[in-house]
Amino acid sequence: PTDAATVMVIREQRTGRGKDIEVLMVLRNRSSRFVPGYHVYPGGILDPEDYEPGIERLCTGIDRRKALETLPNMSKPEKAIGAWVAGIRETFEEAGILIATGRDGSTVSIRTEAEKKKLCGYRRALNSGEMKFHELLEKEDLILPLDRLHYFSHWITPEPLPLRYDVRFFLAEAPEGQDVMHDGLELTEHLWVSPRAALDLYEKGEFGMVLPQLMTLVELSQFTTVED
Repeated sequence: PTDAATVMVIREQRTGRGKDIEVLMVLRNRSSRFVPGYHVYPGGILDPEDYEPGIERLCTGIDRRKALETLPNMSKPEKAIGAWVAGIRETFEEAGILIATGRDGSTVSIRTEAEKKKLCGYRRALNSGEMKFHELLEKEDLILPLDRLHYFSHWITPEPLPLRYDVRFFLAEAPEGQDVMHDGLELTEHLWVSPRAALDLYEKGEFGMVLPQLMTLVELSQFTTVED
């Protein structure tokens, strides 16, 4: 199975009554080779650049030693830190959310039209292979706060399936000042939904999901605030 990472981005519920959390779910293109037409979390496979020598110069909060202690059973030890980097990179490439900070610790903002245009340009360049993620970070003088991604669970695609992934699931709070912009390629829709509501829609046959999403939503449904 191919090493991969996915991120459950959560926030406080903004509609409805009472306290609850919402998780970002994205709809995979119906022409995709893997789980077409199903709702998943943003994520994808690890690229060699995610764990290349020196990548830690662009990271804070978790170093290679801590990453390996947390994920001791990666296919290669050097890939451990890459799981966090890949989670952040894929969340940006697929959903337009960039979990990063300036050198002064300030959170990246994508509020203005100029900021959105610039970041969308970077995302197109990343998805087309014209730019590497570390080049974006260096150009904008950004750092990846890896400790904002909390390791949650580990899932491996069953053996009978032709496409298999060894996936690390992370949990992260949605950064302020950013809107979701699904890429329109791998992902065709997105929505913020409470774990309970997503599970209800699944039971009604209105929301396609696979086992890892179902089980993590069951776990998330126990909590009503991001802090919890």
